[in-house]
Amino acid sequence: MKPVWLQDYPEAVPHSIDYREIPLYQMLDEAARDFPEGRALSFLGKRMTFFEVQQDALRLSTILREAGVEKGDRVGIMLPNCPQYMISYFAVLYAGGTVVQINPLYTERELEQILLDSGATRLITLDLLYPKSCRIRKAAGLTTVITTSIADYLPFPKNKLYPIKSRKDNNIIIDTTGSVPFLSLRGTEPADAVAVDPKEDVAVLQYTGGTTGLPKGVMLTHFNLTANVQQIDEWFYKYTRGDGRKLLAVVPYFHVYGMTCNLNFGMFNAYEQIMLPKFEIDQVLKTIDKEKPHLFPGAPTMYVGLLNHPKLKKYDLSSIEACISGSAPLPIEVQEKFERITGGRIVEGYGLSETSPVTHTNCIWDKRETGSVGIPVPDTYAKVVLGDGETEAEVGEIGEIAVKGPQVMKGYWKRPEDTTAVLRDGWLFTGDLGYMGEDGFFHIVDRKKDLIIASGFNIYPREVEEVLYEHPAVKEAVVIGVPDPYRGETVKAFIVLKDETSVSTDELDVFCRERLASYKVPRSYEFRAELPKTFVGKILRRVLVEEERAKLLEESS
Repeated sequence: MKPVWLQDYPEAVPHSIDYREIPLYQMLDEAARDFPEGRALSFLGKRMTFFEVQQDALRLSTILREAGVEKGDRVGIMLPNCPQYMISYFAVLYAGGTVVQINPLYTERELEQILLDSGATRLITLDLLYPKSCRIRKAAGLTTVITTSIADYLPFPKNKLYPIKSRKDNNIIIDTTGSVPFLSLRGTEPADAVAVDPKEDVAVLQYTGGTTGLPKGVMLTHFNLTANVQQIDEWFYKYTRGDGRKLLAVVPYFHVYGMTCNLNFGMFNAYEQIMLPKFEIDQVLKTIDKEKPHLFPGAPTMYVGLLNHPKLKKYDLSSIEACISGSAPLPIEVQEKFERITGGRIVEGYGLSETSPVTHTNCIWDKRETGSVGIPVPDTYAKVVLGDGETEAEVGEIGEIAVKGPQVMKGYWKRPEDTTAVLRDGWLFTGDLGYMGEDGFFHIVDRKKDLIIASGFNIYPREVEEVLYEHPAVKEAVVIGVPDPYRGETVKAFIVLKDETSVSTDELDVFCRERLASYKVPRSYEFRAELPKTFVGKILRRVLVEEERAKLLEESS
């Protein structure tokens, strides 16, 4: 029996794909071969072709191998979006190594944890971050740190503004301007790529956010990642490879979503990637207005920020054709307003670090369902499982989402018990609660751990948040469960208001009671200027939970 969601597939999208089992770096090789003068990237005025990126990556690969990197070795990349990230990523893969993704904002403790867990003894980072690396290098076992400056790939003379000062110290390559290796690449001979087994060899260790305990390294093979790109590519059936389209790459490459939907997808299709090192609303608006990108993968908070900018009407956003929103639920109001302003389409998708990450998405140009994460992409199976972990839920019944497909991880690095706990007979149990509608569209209601139980009733924060987002004064909202002596737990909402608006808690209470059952209505509200977020813009619910827990401990002491 065919899965019910296949009836909603666009006619041009195959149900199954004959996958090319290729190394991840072959995408760059093919782009450089077929479009050598094609523009691979734009970065604050700097332009590079696919051939230039390939040659620099091969030269850096030589330098890495001279520093002792062998097949299977882990190499950390701690950089924002910039040309050096793209070059370093493919250089590590060319050398047969495994990329360890590291957030530049990590504290020394977090950096040390990931380096020790992964066994990465080489790190590529910014000169500005070198002191952080240096302070933990002995504890973390670092033998080589390669530094670069953002200025290395900017279009103005570096020798005048950034004088070279480099030295070697105990096998640590130190350079405050990046001349080792990035400014000396032209003097290095490119070496041939190391052969890999796409289905077995790990291309990337993608560390999870560590919301429960220490972060876990997700082992993503070359095939996991190239298969996911091919699945996504089929979804964009109106586009063709090398057709001149541009991607706005503001979601960080070190995040699994940015890596796949920008870095890998862009390279696979030989699209230009317009890189921004961080999400700054003014800079993003100016960049869209000037560079005219067609695709803008992002997170809901990014779109919210743009839509609420006081000078939004000053900028032309009409180049945007399609956006897949990920990392967090997409409020309906945000979707509708963004489409009115750009004329493009924005659809919600779903995925995890453990699935490379995309498993579901709404159709871009065909049937979609507002409030749903869409349907599984080709060769991906999904089901909803009840609390016993075995019984499959009925249509519309809430349970844990489980998925199976070629993009599902090999396992957790050095954590066989954790791997066994979530991978069962090829199915990945996601920890997300949801249901499948009669038409095969899936809905995520919340993480299992975020479920609020008040007086025995299950309350899903996302449902309450959707209602709060409907209020014209609410810019951002997040809901958590807080201890309650009578109900066990009760609902608390944290609100950020739009500029030059106001609303009282009583008004919000009336608004919610008109739209929610009484047990779901927040019992308290806290207004804030901003909410804690990850680098990609995902609201950190757990930080708020920890803050509330700390308050209670303080009050009881």
